[in-house]
Amino acid sequence: MKRKIIPVLVAIVLIIIIGAVGIGSVLIEKYSYSDERADLNEYFGVSGEQLAIVLQDEIVEEKAILRDGICYFDIDTVHRYLNEGFYVDRTEGLLLYTTAAEIISVPIGGTTVNVKTAVNGTAQTQELGYVAVLEEGGNLYLAADYVKRTTNYSVDIYDRHVQMYTRWGTKTVDSLTKDTAVRVRGGIKSPILSDLTAGAQVEVLETMETWSKVKTEDSIIGYVENKLLANTSKGQAETIEEIPVTDYVAPEYTSVAMEGKVSLGWHAIGGVGGNSTLDSMAAGANGMNVIAPTWFSLNDEEGNFRSFATKDYVDRAHALGLKVWGVWDDFNYNYETNSSVSVGNVLGKTSTRQKLVANIISMAVELGLDGVNLDFEKINEETGAHYVQFVRELSVECRRNGLTLSIDNYVPYNFRDYYRLDIQGQVADYVIIMGYDEHWHGSGDPGSVASIDYVSYGITKALEAVPAEKLMNALPFYTILWKTEGSKVTDEYLTINNTADFLSRVKITPQWDEETCQNYAKWTSGNIAYQIWIEDEQSIAAKLSVMATHDIAGVAVWRLGYGTDSIWNLIRGYVGQ
Repeated sequence: MKRKIIPVLVAIVLIIIIGAVGIGSVLIEKYSYSDERADLNEYFGVSGEQLAIVLQDEIVEEKAILRDGICYFDIDTVHRYLNEGFYVDRTEGLLLYTTAAEIISVPIGGTTVNVKTAVNGTAQTQELGYVAVLEEGGNLYLAADYVKRTTNYSVDIYDRHVQMYTRWGTKTVDSLTKDTAVRVRGGIKSPILSDLTAGAQVEVLETMETWSKVKTEDSIIGYVENKLLANTSKGQAETIEEIPVTDYVAPEYTSVAMEGKVSLGWHAIGGVGGNSTLDSMAAGANGMNVIAPTWFSLNDEEGNFRSFATKDYVDRAHALGLKVWGVWDDFNYNYETNSSVSVGNVLGKTSTRQKLVANIISMAVELGLDGVNLDFEKINEETGAHYVQFVRELSVECRRNGLTLSIDNYVPYNFRDYYRLDIQGQVADYVIIMGYDEHWHGSGDPGSVASIDYVSYGITKALEAVPAEKLMNALPFYTILWKTEGSKVTDEYLTINNTADFLSRVKITPQWDEETCQNYAKWTSGNIAYQIWIEDEQSIAAKLSVMATHDIAGVAVWRLGYGTDSIWNLIRGYVGQ
């Protein structure tokens, strides 16, 4: 009997042992730490000379490249994360950067920086010892060190990635209690990114139940167990202040502003003979302290403009106590001659753009102007970057010559963001919103020229980008009479000073419309339906009230000769004269 039992017992023991071994293997497999190592190229998504970019505490999609020991970022990355002030002139092969007082340029592929304090001045040169801007496959790459010359950020280069910081605050840090691995994800089976020794310090980015997301001193972002973090495991992680980088101190944008609020009147001048109307226009504008004659218009693509200006006009205006801001536009010459001058061709080429700036300043100084009023209305998205660079360069020259720079703008809807009110608000002295043309001549869409909501929106939206002490709103001294006959809509202008007489002649009494804050009238005569949203003393008072509430820098009017004494008295009260 014993002989029969022994083999059975042996078999049972063997089965138990085998089962235990199997269970043990499963348990060991389940609870043992994986020693699989992550492929760092795959983890960072890089190959060849690419470097991943860790921005603050996040790996971003964009990549840097390492060339001859120099780290380069493509220009879109620089614009998006570091500094959007770099401007590319593809035509002349230049990269430019404009500060408050200097224009800095470097040839694409070059190693020499040129710094000018005036667009027509002599450049000071500096040899960098490396290529500042690479061009490959139509893409531009800027050296990280070159970007640092005009940008406050830090960059550290590692084997497969770079760490960049553009802002600094506080961070949570902790140290490891024993040697451990930083893993791709929270879990002992996750692949290893990096090995750390006991005492190594990490930045704790996020703490979960048993694992924490950390960043190592060489900016590897992964996970370690909470139990291995000396203070986090006790709920006592340390928060420290980060040390900001201050390698670059941006120059101050000084302003050539007027004391008190501005009251500007545009003086529409269609020829030299129009200058003789100065005295009559000024006499009818009680409280105006700036007159802006529409003298200059682009007339070729070489940086020149036609002029109706005279020094005598400036001297007479000064004798009347008025500042004179000459107006430069990009459209009147086209209308006058039925020709086509491409503003994009002028501004998109550095040599012609800077020639235009130099010519503007030379003319302003020769005439004794107090300021430059820029009225470029033909800018589109394609030419937006060229226009912004033009504004920057013009601001340097105006500042250097003590000229007030004001810039006219449409009401800032998002589809016109390329006018960049935020940059204008930094570099210009005044940003003027043309608070009219809500409905415009020839649009075929009857409606108000400037309802109160339209004006309020323009001011409020502009104030998101422009300081109140630099923002002005322009008022219309005209309205539009709309005529609808069947499906055909036509219109004609009425100036404020002749609207009352017109309404009297047609025997129409308008009614106040609270929605638009304008007097409104609608009537028919024969087969024609008429509509008019009237600009008058009441509507202008409502607009000035909105402007006063926001305490903006002043008012402009289009145009002189269209107003009434009562409305000019309102404006005089608004500017505090």
